[in-house]
Amino acid sequence: MTKKIVNNVEMDMTAEEETQKTADAEKFEQEKTQRQTQADLKTSAKAKLVAGEALTEDEANTIVL
Repeated sequence: MTKKIVNNVEMDMTAEEETQKTADAEKFEQEKTQRQTQADLKTSAKAKLVAGEALTEDEANTIVL
């Protein structure tokens, strides 16, 4: 079991708490990946605009006018 500290007392996490912790970690990783993908698209779109190349639809959607 995973341990947690509450009011300076170490205790075991319940099964529900461990499940929630795992779900939260997975959601965080998904959101982190989505943010990185968006940042990569913006960088690619900027580079293509500077070079005068055509953008993909996803790249064009990252541009805010």
